[in-house]
Amino acid sequence: MIFEKKVAGLTEASLSRFLLRARRSVGLSRGVNLLLTSSQEMRSLNSRFRGKSQPTDVLSFPASSEGPLAGEIAISTEIAARNAARLGHSTALEIKVLALHGLLHLAGFDHERDNGRMARKEAHMRQELRLPTTLIERSQASEKSAPPLGWSRPKRARRTA
Repeated sequence: MIFEKKVAGLTEASLSRFLLRARRSVGLSRGVNLLLTSSQEMRSLNSRFRGKSQPTDVLSFPASSEGPLAGEIAISTEIAARNAARLGHSTALEIKVLALHGLLHLAGFDHERDNGRMARKEAHMRQELRLPTTLIERSQASEKSAPPLGWSRPKRARRTA
């Protein structure tokens, strides 16, 4: 776990415990690296791996099928803080929502192609892990009032929201 950016109310130990519980719930037996970073770094990663020159809240990077890691997740603490303020919960809680979403992608779920399978799993896990509204639930609510974005992503990195 790399905390390039600190988050009030979130320690490495508490986030590690959450990730372990969430990994087990998702069915990931292998470990996950997590990077908490700036929007500027997320813009760089998004540009490099997805060809999008804008910051994003969370990216997941699946690992090969062998080895000790299921993959890596990068999260913008700045975007998480803005989302948390807008939604009325803590940034620490928002980081967990984003991490859960990334974990589901590392477990092979893909909300753009799975006819709601990931959305159902994420909603169930949100309740199990006592988290607020999931990213998919949020995007589905906003899609009702706006046209779909219609972007695609490379296999190496996934925008997970």
